[in-house]
Parts: sequence; structure tokens; C-alpha cells
Amino acid sequence: MAKKAMIEREKKRQALVDKYAAKRASLKEVARDEERPMEERFKAQLKLAKLPRNSSATRLHNRCQLTGRPHGYYRKLRMSRIALRDLGSSGQIPGMVKSSW
Repeated sequence: MAKKAMIEREKKRQALVDKYAAKRASLKEVARDEERPMEERFKAQLKLAKLPRNSSATRLHNRCQLTGRPHGYYRKLRMSRIALRDLGSSGQIPGMVKSSW
């Protein structure tokens, strides 16, 4: 089980990303538009830099929905390999059986 503080920190980052997503997108669009004057693009870049760091989507880290584990994460299932194995062994996931050969 992951530390509660780390899980809560990740939730806080996700909330900031959701809050500032539209603003970040519009500022990035202005900063990348080469038809605009250089001063306007630079001002947009400065405004983007003043936003909170944790509002950037690249600061997010995938975590298991059940345990909060950051490593061994399957994106498609949104859980870690350990949680997947536990659920599979207990018969919680339909069609999944423990392999043996």
C-alpha cells in the first residue's frame, strides 16, 4: 500500500491539472502561433510560467486505483500487476486464470 500522503498529493495535482487545463491550452496556443507578434507570444509564455507547476499534466504519475502503487502499472486496467494478480486469483476478473505449463 502506498503512503496516504503520496496518494493525496497525486489527487491534488490532478485537481490542479483539471482546473488550469483550458487556461494552459489557450496560452500554449498563443505562444506557438508564429503569426502573432513576438511580444504577445513572449507575454503568453511568461503567463504560462507563472501558473502552478503542478498544473502541468506531465507532473501526473499513474497510480493503481486499488492500492496507489506507482510501479508495475497497467494503463488499460488502471491497476498494478500485484492488484491484478490478487483479483485474478480470487476470481474477481472474468476469464482470467492463473497460467501453468
